[in-house]
Amino acid sequence: MATAATALLTAEEFLALPDLGRPAELVRGKVVPMNVPASRHGQFCSQTVYLLRRSQEDRPTGHVLCNDAGVVTERDPDTVRGADVSYYSYERVPPGPLPPGYLPVAPDVAFEVRSPGDRWREIHAKVAECLAAGVRAVCVLDQQTGTAHLYFPDEAPHILTADQELTFPDVLPGFRAIVGRFA
Repeated sequence: MATAATALLTAEEFLALPDLGRPAELVRGKVVPMNVPASRHGQFCSQTVYLLRRSQEDRPTGHVLCNDAGVVTERDPDTVRGADVSYYSYERVPPGPLPPGYLPVAPDVAFEVRSPGDRWREIHAKVAECLAAGVRAVCVLDQQTGTAHLYFPDEAPHILTADQELTFPDVLPGFRAIVGRFA
Protein backbone atom coordinates (compact mmCIF):
# COMPACT_ATOMS: atom_id res chain seq x y z
CA MET A 1 0.00 0.00 0.00
CA ALA A 2 1.44 3.38 -1.06
CA THR A 3 1.79 6.03 1.60
CA ALA A 4 1.29 9.74 0.98
CA ALA A 5 5.09 10.16 0.97
CA THR A 6 5.56 7.62 -1.81
CA ALA A 7 2.38 8.20 -3.85
CA LEU A 8 3.01 9.21 -7.43
CA LEU A 9 1.28 12.35 -8.68
CA THR A 10 -0.68 12.66 -11.89
CA ALA A 11 -0.24 15.65 -14.19
CA GLU A 12 -3.55 17.01 -12.92
CA GLU A 13 -2.48 16.69 -9.28
CA PHE A 14 0.83 18.35 -10.07
CA LEU A 15 -1.00 21.26 -11.72
CA ALA A 16 -3.20 21.66 -8.62
CA LEU A 17 -0.24 21.89 -6.19
CA PRO A 18 0.27 25.23 -4.47
CA ASP A 19 3.20 27.32 -5.68
CA LEU A 20 6.33 25.46 -4.63
CA GLY A 21 8.41 28.64 -4.52
CA ARG A 22 10.77 27.47 -7.25
CA PRO A 23 10.52 25.87 -10.69
CA ALA A 24 9.81 22.15 -10.80
CA GLU A 25 8.88 19.41 -13.24
CA LEU A 26 6.97 16.20 -12.67
CA VAL A 27 9.12 13.22 -13.66
CA ARG A 28 7.43 9.81 -13.56
CA GLY A 29 5.06 11.00 -10.87
CA LYS A 30 7.67 12.67 -8.66
CA VAL A 31 8.21 16.41 -8.23
CA VAL A 32 11.75 17.37 -9.24
CA PRO A 33 12.87 20.90 -8.25
CA MET A 34 14.90 22.89 -10.74
CA ASN A 35 17.20 25.88 -10.40
CA VAL A 36 15.99 29.29 -11.48
CA PRO A 37 17.70 30.02 -14.83
CA ALA A 38 20.31 32.79 -15.07
CA SER A 39 19.91 36.02 -17.02
CA ARG A 40 21.59 34.78 -20.20
CA HIS A 41 19.13 31.88 -20.36
CA GLY A 42 16.24 34.34 -20.16
CA GLN A 43 17.78 36.43 -22.92
CA PHE A 44 17.91 33.41 -25.24
CA CYS A 45 14.29 32.54 -24.40
CA SER A 46 12.99 36.07 -24.98
CA GLN A 47 14.83 36.33 -28.29
CA THR A 48 13.36 32.96 -29.35
CA VAL A 49 9.85 34.19 -28.55
CA TYR A 50 10.54 37.43 -30.44
CA LEU A 51 11.77 35.62 -33.56
CA LEU A 52 8.83 33.19 -33.50
CA ARG A 53 6.21 35.92 -32.92
CA ARG A 54 7.78 38.07 -35.64
CA SER A 55 7.46 35.21 -38.13
CA GLN A 56 3.75 34.96 -37.19
CA GLU A 57 2.89 38.65 -37.77
CA ASP A 58 1.75 38.50 -41.39
CA ARG A 59 0.49 34.92 -41.48
CA PRO A 60 -0.30 33.48 -38.05
CA THR A 61 -0.13 29.69 -38.04
CA GLY A 62 -0.08 28.86 -34.34
CA HIS A 63 0.48 29.68 -30.69
CA VAL A 64 3.85 30.59 -29.16
CA LEU A 65 4.24 29.74 -25.46
CA CYS A 66 7.09 30.44 -23.07
CA ASN A 67 7.95 30.48 -19.38
CA ASP A 68 8.25 26.70 -19.08
CA ALA A 69 4.61 26.06 -20.02
CA GLY A 70 3.93 22.43 -19.08
CA VAL A 71 4.01 19.65 -21.67
CA VAL A 72 2.77 16.20 -20.67
CA THR A 73 5.34 13.82 -22.15
CA GLU A 74 4.39 10.56 -20.43
CA ARG A 75 1.37 9.01 -18.70
CA ASP A 76 1.14 6.36 -15.98
CA PRO A 77 3.32 7.48 -14.31
CA ASP A 78 2.95 11.04 -15.55
CA THR A 79 5.75 13.36 -16.61
CA VAL A 80 5.27 17.08 -17.17
CA ARG A 81 8.21 18.97 -18.62
CA GLY A 82 8.52 22.73 -18.95
CA ALA A 83 9.60 23.75 -22.44
CA ASP A 84 11.53 27.02 -22.47
CA VAL A 85 9.57 28.01 -25.60
CA SER A 86 7.06 26.01 -27.62
CA TYR A 87 4.99 26.37 -30.77
CA TYR A 88 1.58 24.75 -31.30
CA SER A 89 0.13 24.91 -34.81
CA TYR A 90 -3.52 25.84 -35.23
CA GLU A 91 -3.97 22.31 -36.60
CA ARG A 92 -3.14 20.94 -33.13
CA VAL A 93 -4.64 23.75 -31.02
CA PRO A 94 -7.28 26.02 -32.62
CA PRO A 95 -6.84 29.82 -32.60
CA GLY A 96 -8.11 31.79 -29.62
CA PRO A 97 -7.51 31.71 -25.89
CA LEU A 98 -6.00 28.48 -24.63
CA PRO A 99 -8.00 26.29 -22.24
CA PRO A 100 -6.96 26.04 -18.58
CA GLY A 101 -4.53 23.32 -17.59
CA TYR A 102 -2.05 21.45 -19.73
CA LEU A 103 -2.84 21.12 -23.42
CA PRO A 104 -3.95 17.61 -24.44
CA VAL A 105 -1.47 17.51 -27.35
CA ALA A 106 2.27 17.94 -27.68
CA PRO A 107 3.70 21.08 -29.29
CA ASP A 108 4.87 20.98 -32.88
CA VAL A 109 8.24 22.49 -31.87
CA ALA A 110 9.92 22.71 -28.47
CA PHE A 111 12.91 24.98 -27.84
CA GLU A 112 15.29 24.33 -24.98
CA VAL A 113 18.16 26.59 -23.97
CA ARG A 114 21.19 24.73 -22.69
CA SER A 115 22.58 26.45 -19.63
CA PRO A 116 26.23 26.05 -18.59
CA GLY A 117 25.38 23.44 -15.91
CA ASP A 118 23.11 21.31 -18.12
CA ARG A 119 24.44 17.85 -18.97
CA TRP A 120 23.96 16.54 -22.50
CA ARG A 121 22.84 13.16 -21.14
CA GLU A 122 19.87 14.81 -19.41
CA ILE A 123 19.11 17.01 -22.41
CA HIS A 124 19.07 13.99 -24.73
CA ALA A 125 16.71 12.15 -22.37
CA LYS A 126 14.34 15.13 -22.35
CA VAL A 127 14.54 15.43 -26.16
CA ALA A 128 13.73 11.72 -26.54
CA GLU A 129 10.75 12.11 -24.19
CA CYS A 130 9.43 15.04 -26.19
CA LEU A 131 9.78 13.25 -29.52
CA ALA A 132 8.11 10.12 -28.12
CA ALA A 133 5.23 12.30 -26.88
CA GLY A 134 4.61 13.62 -30.40
CA VAL A 135 6.70 16.80 -30.58
CA ARG A 136 7.62 17.12 -34.25
CA ALA A 137 10.91 18.97 -33.72
CA VAL A 138 13.11 19.90 -30.76
CA CYS A 139 15.70 22.67 -31.00
CA VAL A 140 18.35 22.93 -28.30
CA LEU A 141 20.10 26.30 -28.33
CA ASP A 142 23.56 25.98 -26.79
CA GLN A 143 24.66 29.17 -25.02
CA GLN A 144 28.30 28.13 -24.80
CA THR A 145 28.86 27.26 -28.46
CA GLY A 146 26.25 29.46 -30.15
CA THR A 147 24.91 26.42 -32.01
CA ALA A 148 21.44 24.98 -32.53
CA HIS A 149 20.96 21.22 -32.20
CA LEU A 150 17.91 19.97 -34.11
CA TYR A 151 16.11 16.73 -33.38
CA PHE A 152 13.35 15.16 -35.45
CA PRO A 153 11.73 11.73 -35.06
CA ASP A 154 13.67 8.97 -36.83
CA GLU A 155 16.48 11.29 -38.00
CA ALA A 156 20.04 11.88 -36.90
CA PRO A 157 20.53 15.19 -35.06
CA HIS A 158 21.53 18.24 -37.08
CA ILE A 159 23.87 20.88 -35.67
CA LEU A 160 23.75 24.41 -37.08
CA THR A 161 26.44 27.01 -36.42
CA ALA A 162 25.82 30.68 -35.62
CA ASP A 163 25.96 31.75 -39.27
CA GLN A 164 23.54 29.11 -40.57
CA GLU A 165 19.81 29.54 -41.08
CA LEU A 166 17.33 27.69 -38.89
CA THR A 167 14.07 26.67 -40.58
CA PHE A 168 11.34 24.10 -39.99
CA PRO A 169 9.67 23.97 -43.43
CA ASP A 170 7.40 21.00 -42.70
CA VAL A 171 6.65 21.97 -39.11
CA LEU A 172 6.70 25.77 -38.76
CA PRO A 173 6.00 27.38 -42.15
CA GLY A 174 7.56 30.77 -42.78
CA PHE A 175 10.00 30.68 -39.87
CA ARG A 176 13.60 31.53 -40.74
CA ALA A 177 16.33 32.86 -38.48
CA ILE A 178 20.10 32.90 -38.47
CA VAL A 179 21.19 30.88 -35.41
CA GLY A 180 23.37 33.74 -34.15
CA ARG A 181 20.23 35.91 -33.76
CA PHE A 182 19.08 33.81 -30.80
CA ALA A 183 22.00 35.06 -28.67
